[in-house]
Amino acid sequence: MNLKKFSYLSVLALLAATTSCKRLSTAGADNGEETNPFFEASKLPLQAPDFAKIKDSDYQPALEEGMKQQQAEINKIAENTEAPTFENTLVALEKSGQLLTRVNNVFSLVSSANTNPTLQKVQEEEAPKLAANTDAIFLNTKLFKRVQTIYQKRNELKLDAESKRLVEYYEQKFELAGANLSESDKETLKKYNQEEAGLSAKFVNMVLAANKAGALLISDKAELAGLSDAEIQAAADNAKNTKQDGKWLISLQNTTQQPLLQSLSKRATRQKLFEASYNRAEKGDANDTRATIARIAELHALEAKLMGFRNYADWKLHDQMAQTPEAVEKFLAQLIPAATSKAKAEAADIQALIDQQKGGFKLEPWDWNYYAEQVRKAKYNLDENEIKPYFELDKVLKDGVFYAANQLYGLTFKERKDLPVYQEDVRVFDVFDKDSTQLGIFYCDYFKRDNKNGGAWMNNIVGQSKLLNQKPVIYNVCNFTKPAPGKPALISADDAKTMFHEFGHGLHGLFANQQYPTLASPNTARDYVEFPSQFNEHWMMDPKIFAHFAVHYQTGAPMPQALVDKIKKAGTFNQGYALTEALGGDAIDMAWNTLGADNAKQDVDKFEAAALAKAGLNLSQVPPRYRSSYFLHIWANGYAAGYYAYAWTEMLDDDAYSWFEENGGLTRANGQRFRDMILSKGNTENYGDMFKAFRGHEPDIKSMLKSRGLVK
Repeated sequence: MNLKKFSYLSVLALLAATTSCKRLSTAGADNGEETNPFFEASKLPLQAPDFAKIKDSDYQPALEEGMKQQQAEINKIAENTEAPTFENTLVALEKSGQLLTRVNNVFSLVSSANTNPTLQKVQEEEAPKLAANTDAIFLNTKLFKRVQTIYQKRNELKLDAESKRLVEYYEQKFELAGANLSESDKETLKKYNQEEAGLSAKFVNMVLAANKAGALLISDKAELAGLSDAEIQAAADNAKNTKQDGKWLISLQNTTQQPLLQSLSKRATRQKLFEASYNRAEKGDANDTRATIARIAELHALEAKLMGFRNYADWKLHDQMAQTPEAVEKFLAQLIPAATSKAKAEAADIQALIDQQKGGFKLEPWDWNYYAEQVRKAKYNLDENEIKPYFELDKVLKDGVFYAANQLYGLTFKERKDLPVYQEDVRVFDVFDKDSTQLGIFYCDYFKRDNKNGGAWMNNIVGQSKLLNQKPVIYNVCNFTKPAPGKPALISADDAKTMFHEFGHGLHGLFANQQYPTLASPNTARDYVEFPSQFNEHWMMDPKIFAHFAVHYQTGAPMPQALVDKIKKAGTFNQGYALTEALGGDAIDMAWNTLGADNAKQDVDKFEAAALAKAGLNLSQVPPRYRSSYFLHIWANGYAAGYYAYAWTEMLDDDAYSWFEENGGLTRANGQRFRDMILSKGNTENYGDMFKAFRGHEPDIKSMLKSRGLVK
């Protein structure tokens, strides 16, 4: 689950548009020219996008014009002959690029959640131009000198705390972007950045195509033994949608392990599904990503060397909570031995079950989830299929996710059908604060499509800013299996947890309370931004919240207490495996991004295997959560040298939740304190100081280890 966080100045955004351009006018259509809907702020509530008016052909010209306008604004600031002031430089910077922001935010959503070949093509065309646009801002010597002048006088300017933070943010941002480089080195960096942006956009599209091409086609229904009728019907519908009537098609999720491996009883089918996932982007065809990512890694190392850093991680962690690769490695070293030890014990339990059943084979990755589910049933008498009837998506959303937000923060929600959406499955809700004033608007898009990127994420369509008089318009995107027509959407416990997670990001965005858009939530460091989302997961199992949504979809009866108790007892089951596969992703990410520029371009498979072995994570039955070849987080979604953030922020969220446990649990007062001290702060204070002020001490890993069942 990832947050796709892109500010309007970020080049790492997933951008796309169309190649079809029409004549544009900001004056209206009465002169025979067609108005681009992005050229003015939307007239819909809170500037929600008017998807009914937006065409594929609108994105590219709006992006181009947005960059043109922003560069004119930047040049005006840089060339200003008046002495630099906070207002004429930094506030002006904050107001720049509004057209680009408007189209970029919508395009990032649509190109990720509902793309098509036209959008993908322009995504690749525009990415290098957007990289150049960002470089033209942060490598502008005159502009940087103005920022430096203000920075040097910041203590004399009588600025409020947020304004002073903005000064410090921009000074560091310019330096880390290369503003101190020589002119020749700046030109070299620009070339690297543009090439990387193009390759990242290409990688996204290759992975999407690889996922689609790698879907497992089944011709004999008997191979689907173990699946529910609904799952079999969904596979039949997938095949029908691809004009393969009479067959079954299992789509690939973005992770290495696939959800249906838990249920498929035919071992040969499990192996085929696992291998389809594991090898999806390594088939030597047009969707093979290995050459692309090897070059991106090489560019990362070259960029870091040019900037004077040892490696890419050393550069990119400079403004993060962890700050150095050594701090990350020290943190991960506290987890790996405990995680792998438990995973090995779990593997022994599974192998014992296989032997008991006279399976006659050694445990392999494609067996793990199937037999782990049996072990769970044996140990805890818990069956996932017992749980799903109590997790109907709409109930989880309204009576779980929304209800928790009401109980903690006083929020209320009202669905509205009048706002246009970009795809028929998308739903829209007004969000009202505790005093009944409108806080924002929430879009949710929960079902998997072939033209949607894998995983789950949140972002803003409109970011909060008092300066720009904007309230947040946010969205959550997930990839749950869509039920057959007329059937309820029954989801797994993991899916429900994902909904709470992504809405935690949503709360971070909704509660933003900043003057300046750059500092507004969720624009925070990678190793802090997952803190609110993972923290919100805890409320799913709170007795008051759980009882409110976990009712049988047919009878309305609450989940029997005996089943609830089983779920709680099984809470730490399989956590050795779960943490080890995630740490595998961490190890791969850090290995790629601690390469020095003198290292030759790497053989992807050999490099990945060596990285896992070096970290002590090369357990044959526990593959990494993502392999390098389809690791969207680090090659396209801005998590390069930052995938560790999920584990790091798990430490933060478990420790913060411990404060709630020590102080009365779920109460409005406690929720308000968390909102005031964490969720509403954005990037206005030092992250460590914010956490310490809330918790009363530095982050402590003990709560995380205990929550995972790795220590008593």
